[in-house]
Amino acid sequence: MRSLDSIQSSDIQTVYSGAEGKLWELLMGEQIHIGGLTSSMHLAEKAQIKPQTTGVDLCCCSGAGMRFLLRFRDVDRMHGVDMTSAMIDLGKQRCADEGYADRATFILAKAIDTGLPDGQFDFVWGEDAWCYVDDKPSLIKEATRLIKPGGTIAFTDWCEGPAGLSDEQAQRFLAFMKFPSFATCDDYRHLLEANNCDVLEADDTGQFPPHVDLYIDMVSKQLTYDALKIIGFDQSLLQQIAGELGFVRTLAHEKRIIQARFIAHKREA
Repeated sequence: MRSLDSIQSSDIQTVYSGAEGKLWELLMGEQIHIGGLTSSMHLAEKAQIKPQTTGVDLCCCSGAGMRFLLRFRDVDRMHGVDMTSAMIDLGKQRCADEGYADRATFILAKAIDTGLPDGQFDFVWGEDAWCYVDDKPSLIKEATRLIKPGGTIAFTDWCEGPAGLSDEQAQRFLAFMKFPSFATCDDYRHLLEANNCDVLEADDTGQFPPHVDLYIDMVSKQLTYDALKIIGFDQSLLQQIAGELGFVRTLAHEKRIIQARFIAHKREA
């Protein structure tokens, strides 16, 4: 597992409280994960998320995943956990605007220490966000603690791909993305198995390369003005960001980084 000790929680909070977070939402939409609604649908269907169940979205950002599950899977209630207060406030407002204020609860906390009760939830959910958690073993332990025996952990995440990263590539990528640690599919598989889970899926979705192509096209061909406005019309900064996105695109096409999908069940007691 890769790590970059210089990335702190405050760095991630700064991203999602400011211009960088707004830029990601401009490019990726309210669902700030690769594949948007289609990816969410695939994850929910493969995990067999059922109506009238209850779930926890770890690293929920503005709660887009929660609203998706409430609307499209008719889950009974969602609890979202995020460490950035600006995202919690935005999530509460968006849930209220869509009529889900009474079925969505937000908790300002780290994903490794949610304060939620043991074994009370049917599933734990995450979409392309656990790469922001430094302590992956504690994260998986917490996810497993939260669900009932037989419950489901379903998430996607950015992971190191089969071609691997050089140390130099890893340092540059993690620094740009503000990822304190970076796992492989096998890292997550081993952590899930070590925490009393049976892993049903831990594989590359294949969605990363075409989507990073799309994001670069959008910022360079259609949304240039919008992106510049977010960053104070700093054209040199936009060129720097475009250069790093180009680097990410190369890594994705070379299978050095991937989006992976994980489905696991907690073993019955």
